[in-house]
Amino acid sequence: MRTFSMQVQGATQYEHIEGVTSFVGEDESGSFGILARHGRMMTALSYGLARYQLQEGGWRYLAFPGGVLYFVDNVLYISTRRFLHDADYERISAGLLEQLLKEEEALRVVKESLFRLEQEMFRRLWQMGRRG
Repeated sequence: MRTFSMQVQGATQYEHIEGVTSFVGEDESGSFGILARHGRMMTALSYGLARYQLQEGGWRYLAFPGGVLYFVDNVLYISTRRFLHDADYERISAGLLEQLLKEEEALRVVKESLFRLEQEMFRRLWQMGRRG
């Protein structure tokens, strides 16, 4: 069976995986698959889960907040800010959900801060207008 290698790199993580027979990911156009000897390809991966199969038949999963995929010379390169890697679908799905909820909470805090800053700016502008 033909295989290819895969290199996954995050800001603080790196994994080199040999013996990959297929990869299934998703970009803006939808799901796609890559087999060994695939032509050169580059795409922006969507937020979510991707999976790949090893030569011995087991599926493994990658979760990431988007990234760039590049396939050339029978090597698949994935660059992302961070990633989760697991053979257990349930565990990685839970990890992805937890990560998504944390990011949503962080975004809510930032939006709340910006709202308070905006309100304070309007209050000060109003006070300056009353003085002038």
